[in-house]
Amino acid sequence: MSKRIKAAIIGSGNIGTDLMIKILRNGKQIEMSVMVGIDPESDGLARAARMGVATTHQGVDGLAKMPEFDDIGIVFDATSAGAHRHHELFLRDQKPDIKIVDLTPAAIGPYCVPVVNLEQNLGEGNVNMVTCGGQATIPMVAAVSQVAKVHYAEIVASISSRSAGPGTRANIDEFTETTTKAIEVVGGARKGKAIIVLNPAEPPLLMRDTVYVLSDVADQSEIEKSVEEMASAVQNYVPGYRLKQKVQFDVIPENAPLNVPGLGHFSGLKTSVFLEVEGAAHYLPAYAGNLDIMTSAALGTAERIADSLINRGD
Repeated sequence: MSKRIKAAIIGSGNIGTDLMIKILRNGKQIEMSVMVGIDPESDGLARAARMGVATTHQGVDGLAKMPEFDDIGIVFDATSAGAHRHHELFLRDQKPDIKIVDLTPAAIGPYCVPVVNLEQNLGEGNVNMVTCGGQATIPMVAAVSQVAKVHYAEIVASISSRSAGPGTRANIDEFTETTTKAIEVVGGARKGKAIIVLNPAEPPLLMRDTVYVLSDVADQSEIEKSVEEMASAVQNYVPGYRLKQKVQFDVIPENAPLNVPGLGHFSGLKTSVFLEVEGAAHYLPAYAGNLDIMTSAALGTAERIADSLINRGD
């Protein structure tokens, strides 16, 4: 087997544990080395130990003291935005060249949505995976941006309340702020807006996302083609990602413009995209597509970063 880059995961909760299982099952350039937590009784640490992965319940301080740390090339952070700020400083002090894939909304490094801008960020020391809503919807905004100038994009991410753990709930404000900025920076919208809905329905519903894009008038068939191609690209690493129905279009005439907060009066083309994300159920239930898309995007990003490191001989 060719050289692989060893990785550690900080955060032994649902996201970190699901990511660990994905690496163990599907990792090609990434080798799972250490699971890091702070709760010695956590299921994630226990499961890691059963699967032959080294563990510590002493956080990043414990990780730095482990013999495995010397060989770690990539660290995934699946904790919280506040904790990640500390982890970044600590890890960078210990190993200045370490690569960090941030699954929190901290956004210390550049936003990364693999199908849109991964190649531009391969040399970064820290890449931010935005949010679940961002990973699901920003590709659609970018798809429209490839065809027409986008003035405004609004996304509504609806997830099962069962799949929103303490970390997700603690990061709601960061979710909206980070996703909104990434819609603009990565998606290409002049103005963005993000909304998250925690749906208490029983039985739990799959993740649903709605994307509204206001753009210059353009060839609708070209936009539809761009959206479908982008959805297919996302499916390469998130098989449960799909369009729920055909892309919808509405032409907003100049004599009856929309009044859009922060944008003013708009006339042009409105594109509506409706998505569903079903999880792979590696560790999390299938309805938790919001968590699955984050771990899948993080692994896809890390695999490409590892490939670049191996090819240049690091």
